[in-house]
Amino acid sequence: MRRSLLIILLTSGILLSGTLVEKTTKGEVRQVMDRIERAAKAKGLVIFSRIDHRAQAKKAGMDMNDEELLLFGNPRAGTRIMLNDPRAGLELPMKILVYRDYNGLVHILYRKPSSLKEGYRLEHCALLPQLDETMEALAEAGAEEKK
Repeated sequence: MRRSLLIILLTSGILLSGTLVEKTTKGEVRQVMDRIERAAKAKGLVIFSRIDHRAQAKKAGMDMNDEELLLFGNPRAGTRIMLNDPRAGLELPMKILVYRDYNGLVHILYRKPSSLKEGYRLEHCALLPQLDETMEALAEAGAEEKK
């Protein structure tokens, strides 16, 4: 019981501390993720994987709302971060989740890279603010509607 309460409190702290950034947008999950992926490639980022959680749920005989996860990064930057603290490899590559909620709204969700300073020895890592800007730009690209 105590452990469950501790996990809930820690998780709530992460959500409240601003480490997770969430934007609501219009459109379909696939379209939003396509825009994010194109923007990532245009920035020279490597796409490691794109996971369609709904498709995998269907393979398991279950159904859920549309949800896709993009794993991407810059191996040079990621390596520099892990040289500061190898444990940061748990958080890399960077990730963006796009999902449709139960009310039909589409969300873009990501963890702010600078928040890694809290759990890892990355206080002096100059890359993290730059990665915050990259993540923000990708989320904005995903949220843009085609006219």
